[in-house]
Amino acid sequence: MIDKNVVTRIVDEWLEGKDYFLVDVTVSTDDKIVVEIDHAEGVWIDDCVELSRYIESKLNREEEDYELEVGSAGIGQPFKVLQQYLIHIGKEVEVLTNEGKKVEGILKDANEENFTVTVKKKVKPEGAKRPKLVDEDVTFSYADIKNTKYSISFK
Repeated sequence: MIDKNVVTRIVDEWLEGKDYFLVDVTVSTDDKIVVEIDHAEGVWIDDCVELSRYIESKLNREEEDYELEVGSAGIGQPFKVLQQYLIHIGKEVEVLTNEGKKVEGILKDANEENFTVTVKKKVKPEGAKRPKLVDEDVTFSYADIKNTKYSISFK
């Protein structure tokens, strides 16, 4: 079986000096290699082809046959690495908590320990007849959530 760490090192070599970052590498028991990369401005197919060829030039099919798939992290897929949070700051996200609650809002901040989402909340000011929408920051620990996704809007 092809070693995931070997593939990761090869991808890291290719990424050096580029604005792309590695999201995930998986190697199945039948040697299907899947590499996901991302970039703040999106991933170009030409770069996926270039990375695929680079990986193939470093692995030997004579020693072990494999299937290789190189692509971008899907836009509707959950974030897997901190850099995905960082490139989506200021954009709308959907968070699914471990309790199954969905929270939608604008990603305000992210770091190694947690991230903050600004949500709209209805609050009835004292003496007012109707509630009004106010912004509230909600901070999540990565351990407290199932996933976070970029929220696709067709407005």
